Amino acid sequence: MALYNRAQSYTLAAAKELARGSQFGAQSKADEVAYQAADLFLTASQMEHEGETVSNQLPSLQKVVQAMTASVEEGSELPLELKRARVNLAMSQERLGAARLDQDYYEMILAVVLGYPAADRVKPVDSEMPSILAPGTEEEATDTALRSNRELRQMQSNVLAKEMDLRSYKAARLPKIDLVAQYALFAKYNYQQYFQKFQRNNFQIGASVTIPILIGSASSGFAMQAYTDMQKIKIQMDQLRNRIITDTRRSYEQWKKAESIRDLARMQLDLAREDLTVLLAQNSEGRVPMKQVEQARLEEGDRWIALYDAETQVTRAKLAILRQTGNLLASIRAGQGAAQPE
Repeated sequence: MALYNRAQSYTLAAAKELARGSQFGAQSKADEVAYQAADLFLTASQMEHEGETVSNQLPSLQKVVQAMTASVEEGSELPLELKRARVNLAMSQERLGAARLDQDYYEMILAVVLGYPAADRVKPVDSEMPSILAPGTEEEATDTALRSNRELRQMQSNVLAKEMDLRSYKAARLPKIDLVAQYALFAKYNYQQYFQKFQRNNFQIGASVTIPILIGSASSGFAMQAYTDMQKIKIQMDQLRNRIITDTRRSYEQWKKAESIRDLARMQLDLAREDLTVLLAQNSEGRVPMKQVEQARLEEGDRWIALYDAETQVTRAKLAILRQTGNLLASIRAGQGAAQPE
């Protein structure tokens, strides 16, 4: 057993730092999987909303086609208008089919990410993900990201481990003190007849001191290699810090931009709903045809889809910020609802 071995102590400290860094690496992988699952959840939910909205538009488009057919037969509308109405109906039907295929695909991928077989489907349910809180200011988000980023903390542990390795190689010149102990059990035979005092159980304990004199150049070479690796990791850390700062600021700017687009989409939706209300009142008075009312319904549906897309982009930008700051898992557990396989 070593009583004093500085090189071995540094080697043990380096191993502990590497183990600590591995924990940060595992947490980073968990954050990556959580972000991927959350992004798939948002995309699947977006496809579901789009499919529902387009499906609700089809009856209005069919009414427009019927109205145009009657008008063309009466001679009050050109055949071109009937053709345009049929093209619009076909476009919406194709859009609905594409949305349902995309929805099925993302539900399958979400099931695989969550550990279910590819034959299962995980449907997103209503959740509180849009209410996930992000840092209040850009500076706060950047500071939190620099403090909590798992990959950066893993690199810091690796630097400390290399520093311990460097000290270990330099400590190879230091003396080593080991505990030495020995136990022996002697047989009696006739020793008791020849010796006045005979003891069968014998213990010896002491210390072994090793003083290196010629240690060769191996330790110096290993020390230079450890120093080079440490400097390389430090350069990578500086690059990672810059990337964290730029990515966090970019995500924060994307969040603010997405919020502006969402507010605009909400205003456009309010305008489309008011237009539809006015046209319904005018149609009841016989002042506008049903064709114009149905077109307004389609416009309202498109505005709803635009609002869903904007809300999704806002939430996705928040998730990107939380991913950078290391608070993604905690925020998702607090705000995300459950998803059950079919």
